[in-house]
Amino acid sequence: MNNSQLILVVEDDTEIGDIVTAYLQRDGFRTLYADRGELALELHAQESPALVILDIRMPGMDGWQVLAELRRRGNTPVLMLTANDDITDRLSALRIGADDYVIKPFMPAEVVARTHAILRRTSGQQDNTVSPVLESKRLRLYSDEFRVTSQQTGEPIATPLTTTEFRLLAHLMRYPRKVFSRQELLEYCLLEGEALERTVDSHISKLRRKLEDSDITGIPISVRGIGYKLGD
Repeated sequence: MNNSQLILVVEDDTEIGDIVTAYLQRDGFRTLYADRGELALELHAQESPALVILDIRMPGMDGWQVLAELRRRGNTPVLMLTANDDITDRLSALRIGADDYVIKPFMPAEVVARTHAILRRTSGQQDNTVSPVLESKRLRLYSDEFRVTSQQTGEPIATPLTTTEFRLLAHLMRYPRKVFSRQELLEYCLLEGEALERTVDSHISKLRRKLEDSDITGIPISVRGIGYKLGD
């Protein structure tokens, strides 16, 4: 792997930020540094880093908010830094879309090692933007063309999707093994003004029926007590 990839380090503690940055540079990575969430999002948009190392506890825009915005933008891998060993923080990081997390205090070398591991796992993906074509076993979705086809027949699905249904399907296909809560899908995919979680159920139900019209059944899958995932 080419270690000249660009890493964005987001940490309000400049001492920690400097140490992590130095270790990454020593290992051959190029780095950017931000001490607040707003700056991190600006740099992400301008420079398209290969990976973001993101602290959770920051004044102003915290790491959760930055992570949510990064996930709205695309698939840039994110390694979270947390000072809290609470299982809730760790699960929340993974649930919202982080690729991994490290608990403070940590050895800087561990951060570098996890950075390598994440980049190896995601090297086949388009890191910084949403891929124009998303595929599953039974579906192919063309983001730029607003089109969904059957993998088996190559034909477009019989009933056209609404904008919201298309966004929901694209988001589930982007992270096929991840289970999303209704609130997450509400925030990521639904149009402004649709503020009730039960509207997610309605859109998912309509999406299922339209896929069934093309003999594509069981997508998306309901996960009882949590929400939805793509399925096979």
